[in-house]
Amino acid sequence: MKLLVFFAMISVLIFGCSQMQAKTFNNPVIPGFFPDPSICRVGDDYYTVHSTFEYFPGVPVMHSKDLVHWQLIGYCLTRNSQLPLEKERASGGIYAPTIRYNNGTFYMVTTNVDGGGNFYVTAKNPAGPWSEPIWMNDGGGMDPSLFFDDDGKVYYTRHEGQGDGYIAQAEVDIKTGKLAGPLKKIWGGAGGVWVEGPHLYKIDGKYYLMASEGGTSYDHRVTIARSDSPWGPFESDPNNPILTHRFLPQSPIQIIGHADLVETPDGWWLVCLGVRPQGGRFHHIGREMFLAPVAFNKQGWPVVNGNKPIEFTMTAPNLPQHIWPKLPAKDDFKSKTLALQWNYLRNPVESEYSLTERPSFLRLYGADVNMSNQDSPAFVGQRQTDFNCVASTLVFFDPNSENEEAGLVVRGNDRHHYEIAVTLKDGKRQVLFRKVFKGKLVEPVKYVEIKPGPVVLSVKAAPLIYEFFCQSKGGKAISLGTALTKGLSVEEIGFDYGMCFTGAYFGMYATGNGKKCTRPADFDWFEYKNTDGR
Repeated sequence: MKLLVFFAMISVLIFGCSQMQAKTFNNPVIPGFFPDPSICRVGDDYYTVHSTFEYFPGVPVMHSKDLVHWQLIGYCLTRNSQLPLEKERASGGIYAPTIRYNNGTFYMVTTNVDGGGNFYVTAKNPAGPWSEPIWMNDGGGMDPSLFFDDDGKVYYTRHEGQGDGYIAQAEVDIKTGKLAGPLKKIWGGAGGVWVEGPHLYKIDGKYYLMASEGGTSYDHRVTIARSDSPWGPFESDPNNPILTHRFLPQSPIQIIGHADLVETPDGWWLVCLGVRPQGGRFHHIGREMFLAPVAFNKQGWPVVNGNKPIEFTMTAPNLPQHIWPKLPAKDDFKSKTLALQWNYLRNPVESEYSLTERPSFLRLYGADVNMSNQDSPAFVGQRQTDFNCVASTLVFFDPNSENEEAGLVVRGNDRHHYEIAVTLKDGKRQVLFRKVFKGKLVEPVKYVEIKPGPVVLSVKAAPLIYEFFCQSKGGKAISLGTALTKGLSVEEIGFDYGMCFTGAYFGMYATGNGKKCTRPADFDWFEYKNTDGR
């Protein structure tokens, strides 16, 4: 009997550990390029969606049970018919999605800024598949949101105008997307420019309208207003902004904004975007998702994190901890489909990719398009999510001419990227190292001759520096040089070729630089290793 009790106690300790509530959590809860978060809750499950701009598939769906640990389960936009991105400008495409759930159906509403405007898709399972788009035909605007009221009415809310714009709203027939009438201005914000990212809520009988102002840079802020009616008039919170780091230039977390609320068994919580600048005001891995608690004061206004700044380490939600299995660091391409973490640039040309022609390899057929073209090169990439990491791949490639190359790229956008690749130079097989900034070479391309056979190409990332290596079979790793991480930062890219809203990607690519490659490039594996202990 004592032995049975002993084993029962051991079982509780072992199997109960995964459900123990953590005391603290680390921000950002979703690191890397996952901007403009929107969240919804269904039972004990939480789901977020994020902007993807020119990348395909579009709008990743993340899943959590404790608000702290998240896993990628799919995308809302996986077909060209849902997401036309042909020759889309960098940082064009998909802006600011919102996810909502009502009566057994998930809704994701967003903007394709150059490809049709505002639309929504639906699904019974948030992992997909999602429906074909239902277009709003509302004449413009962006950052749309949906609100399902208790009386069955559905409200469509979005930003209207430019920097001096406002929040507009109309009732919508959710089956057809048809608006019941013209959009009506319901709030002009709390005094900041670019009143955007609106979300409407009903809490204790009051309608709360939350928005972001100041532009998605260092003046970003979250504001809120309330009314007895979804149509207003909306009274602005006297303590606006309810969340901002714009007055905290020394904070390691900046550009806090674009938020969404969710109610949990542990009260209200807020997700928002933010960045972690490195080496001054330079952020290169993108706008990330942060988490903070929300409480309502005696006057009924929401107070974020006790009116204190968001920090890297904070008190965790009082929810059962749920940690997902860790993804393997190495992808050996044994599946017949790419893993969820991989993205294409714009709509991919399917004939340029194969996971079956050479089993357990990713085969790329380099086209005339290269990494500097506003087009769809033969490229698959994944987000850089850690400042300290190593990305590496083993490539088999024997180019026939000097225009052909295949290798590894770190991409900011079409005019800002670094490559290390196998090519042909002076009749010899070599590895090149190239740095492109503002569409031009930063310095002459560097070459190193390599032996026949497969080559390991790698990028070692630190907060301020990327270092690029090649290694032939049986040989030592050779460093070809370094590049500054800030060269891929939003601040350095600035308004060159349009504002940059994305983050750094590591990717495999192949190109004929104006001509189709005569031979394919075969990638045996790709490995992404976090080296900063996160």
